[in-house]
Amino acid sequence: MQTLEQLRAGELAGAVRLQLRCGLTEFPREIFELADTLEILDLSGNALASLPGDLQRLHRLRIIFCSDNPFTELPEVLGRCPALTMVGFKACEIKTVPATALPAHLRWLILTDNHIEQLPAEIGRCNDLQKLMLSGNRLRALPPELANCSKLELLRIASNRLPELPEWLLAMPRLAWLACAGNPFNEMRTAASPQVRSIGWNELQIQHKLGEGASGIIHQAILDGTSVAVKVYKGAMTSDGSPAHEMAACIGAGRHPKLIPVLGTIPDHPERLPALVMPLMDPSLRNLAGPPSFASCTRDVYPEDQKFSAATLLGIARGIASAAAHLHAQGIMHGDLYAHNILNCGKGNAVLGDFGGASMFEPGTAYAAALQQLEVRAFGCLLEELLERCDAQLPQLRKLALECLQQPPLARPLFAGLLAQLE
Repeated sequence: MQTLEQLRAGELAGAVRLQLRCGLTEFPREIFELADTLEILDLSGNALASLPGDLQRLHRLRIIFCSDNPFTELPEVLGRCPALTMVGFKACEIKTVPATALPAHLRWLILTDNHIEQLPAEIGRCNDLQKLMLSGNRLRALPPELANCSKLELLRIASNRLPELPEWLLAMPRLAWLACAGNPFNEMRTAASPQVRSIGWNELQIQHKLGEGASGIIHQAILDGTSVAVKVYKGAMTSDGSPAHEMAACIGAGRHPKLIPVLGTIPDHPERLPALVMPLMDPSLRNLAGPPSFASCTRDVYPEDQKFSAATLLGIARGIASAAAHLHAQGIMHGDLYAHNILNCGKGNAVLGDFGGASMFEPGTAYAAALQQLEVRAFGCLLEELLERCDAQLPQLRKLALECLQQPPLARPLFAGLLAQLE
């Protein structure tokens, strides 16, 4: 993070990326001195309510973040920025999204945790849109024109006020990662969830921090003489949705060897935050890949030298297909079936985690199969990535990956069939 003093002193000349978090109430005009180089601008966590009308002078600007600022409207000037592809205004106070605020080459739009009730029909003109994050708003409908965004792959619409999921949405050719929990059509099915133990905070001996994600912090702890993992949710809306829905899906998933089980919930956290207790995972398990980068947008990032043997690849594919088939049988869509949410020992043993984007559905309903076929596309993307990093040809697996990626979605198999082929 840089400082306003550095900017004003000319010390940031030639900067490609600028991050200022210093209580700004006005846009510093000195930023325009970086117009010939600046590509990424992060002004999150300030007190800004507007952007200058000549922002387009930053002609190389590709990415802008203005989250946690009191904007009530998405600034129209964004639509005049010629190179802008990624816009992030999370946790502001935005009520209005003008059609003119949408950049021509928009790929990634983050408007999570605002007060938006309606999107402009003109969003259907964003032909390059791949990632749209709208969880935690007040949307009662999605514009039908969004169906024209044929490149859309990831959509977050959890915790809104949508009475139904549009049929055209389920027919979108590339949509693979969908989070839609917490809408009237998708209320939590708590009655169907298995019972888990209630674990008092004083029963746990909290030790060191193991990691931190968008939704919570994980610590190692001791419970009844055994090492466990304790996930304490931050209690706020994440880009995927509400922690309450994530917990419900984790519990509702039940037991499966390729899922991380829930040992219990903690009802009396000192700060009244929701929390889960889970087994401590084998330390040999590592994330299969890193999350998408700004450049890759919707695709995970693997180490450059990452290679998989045929046996390892097949082990991962079978394990994840088995986990997904189990979830779908329980009426749960993972919503974030990605390599970065898969723990892998390097020898084919793989475990699917992170239910932040999970949604529940009633098996047998009109849209149940269509939801499952969206997730099958995500599995197809995973197979495609693994096959790119495997020296063996595996023609049958390549054929299976193509079946998972078929358009329209109704042409894709379900996980039960996929698992039978893999085994």
